[in-house]
Amino acid sequence: MLDENYKKQLETWDKAYLWHPFTQMQDYIKETPLIIKEGNGIYLKDINGKEYIDGVSSMWCNIHGHRNKEIDDAIKKQLDKVAHTTLLGPSNIPAIELARKIAEIMPQGLNKIFYSDNGSTANEVALKMAFQYWRHKGVKNKTQFVALQYGYHGDTIGTMNIGGIELFCNAFRPLYFKTHLAPAPYCYRCPFGKDKNSCMLRCLETLETILKENAEHVAAMIMEPLIQAAGGMITHPEGYLGGVQSLCKKYNILLILDEVLTGFGRTGKMFACLHENVIPDIITISKGINGGYMPLAVTVAKDEIYNTFLGEYSSFKTFFHGHTYTGNPLGCAAALASIQLFEKNLIIENLKPKISHLHERLKTFESLEHVGDIRQCGLIAAIELVKDKTTKEAYPFEERIGIRVCFEARKHGLLIRPLGHIIVIMPPLIIKNEELDRMLDIIYNSIKTVTNK
Repeated sequence: MLDENYKKQLETWDKAYLWHPFTQMQDYIKETPLIIKEGNGIYLKDINGKEYIDGVSSMWCNIHGHRNKEIDDAIKKQLDKVAHTTLLGPSNIPAIELARKIAEIMPQGLNKIFYSDNGSTANEVALKMAFQYWRHKGVKNKTQFVALQYGYHGDTIGTMNIGGIELFCNAFRPLYFKTHLAPAPYCYRCPFGKDKNSCMLRCLETLETILKENAEHVAAMIMEPLIQAAGGMITHPEGYLGGVQSLCKKYNILLILDEVLTGFGRTGKMFACLHENVIPDIITISKGINGGYMPLAVTVAKDEIYNTFLGEYSSFKTFFHGHTYTGNPLGCAAALASIQLFEKNLIIENLKPKISHLHERLKTFESLEHVGDIRQCGLIAAIELVKDKTTKEAYPFEERIGIRVCFEARKHGLLIRPLGHIIVIMPPLIIKNEELDRMLDIIYNSIKTVTNK
């Protein structure tokens, strides 16, 4: 255990020097900070020795648990060789081996691997590739993009531009290029007032109108397949993703799929697009790529896109983009070990009973007075809390209902993070059914306790 004086010092330094992301620091400094000391499997332990289920998968990226031996050993082995070398010119063994492996597990035709550091940069790379692709083909007027309302693709300027969450993006509107936002297929709060069982995917009609009217100016459409994460874990109805692909082909628009969250088993398949046999022109992956061990991201493009960047040195067709830690050997070594674990431990196959178990357990939440909607996609779930179940009236933002539920859950040994009034369930894929039960029991009781006050 740490010395009590040192623990107090850590709490003081945390408040004095750290600026936490997506956190109102005025509120934060009034609370006793939770400081994590170590982790093992699905559990984290704080400096006071209290243990928590990592129900948020350390921001949706931890898949195989903390201190996984195979990934630990792969990083240590690579560390004995070299920690980092640049990919601007030379190459390195882990980056090459990982690129080959990613191409193997990708949907057919996605072969060209471009490394970066995180989901935001992977999507930024995709936007630039799409824009420059058309210019290399002599099409100069395709400078716009289409994205979905409530979509989230990162926090860099370009990715905020295509973001559909006003709270995150509105302050920076003067910096943006032209993006058309199509209505999200948010069935619980359908923008067309339709019932999801009989709507015939009305949202695709509006998307087609947008694409048809702007096709000559739109370079690409970008979207999160099957589930929009930060926008509220909005699950898409079956057939929507396939419908989007058909429309993009019809109007000669590239399709970029942001699988930063959905990739690597989260939805029950290695990649979400495989559920509807959709092959995008560009796909982006990060988060679970190396089990959540360190920053690494990949933008994967079809050969057709890659080939338009080939030319004489003097043609300036080079893709002038890169990052200091592009293709970092440690991160790539960890990713190789993580992908091998999928194959060795049959991760995808073993998810099926867990997904079914989660589905059955979520039904018990329907009886709670302030649970409006329950959404699930693979081992991802969300519980939307409402002030009034009949009218679907949302809780006022200032009530901080989601935060209060998560603080209550923390008291009982569970770490989760809300999206406003939406409680997110996102455990590591290795979680056992009995651990899942404990997690869901804590969430159920926390919702009941907080909403009944």
